[in-house]
Amino acid sequence: MAKKKKFPLAYQPVGFVLGWAGGAVAGKAFRAVWKAVRHEDDAPDALDADRRWGEILLAAAVQGAIFAVVRSAVDRAGATAIERTTGVWPTKDDHGRD
Repeated sequence: MAKKKKFPLAYQPVGFVLGWAGGAVAGKAFRAVWKAVRHEDDAPDALDADRRWGEILLAAAVQGAIFAVVRSAVDRAGATAIERTTGVWPTKDDHGRD
C-alpha cells in the first residue's frame, strides 16, 4: 500500500479556528465550574491582593485542567474531521495513521 501524503498546512487554518472556539468554550466552562464550586462570579487572579495563595493556585489549577482537556478534545476532533474529509491524518511527522 502506498504511503499517504501528509497535509499539515491544510489543518492550520482549521486548527486556528477550532483553537479560538475551544478557548471560548473553555473560558465559559471554567467560569461555570468556578461558580459551582466557590459560589463566586469571578475567579481570583494572581494579582488580586484580597485573595490567599491557596485560592489563586486552586483557580489556576482548575483553569489549566479545563483548558487542557478542551484543547485536546478540539484538536482531536479537528484532526478526525480532516482525516474523514481528506483521508489523511494532519500531522507533520510520520506518526500519523496509514
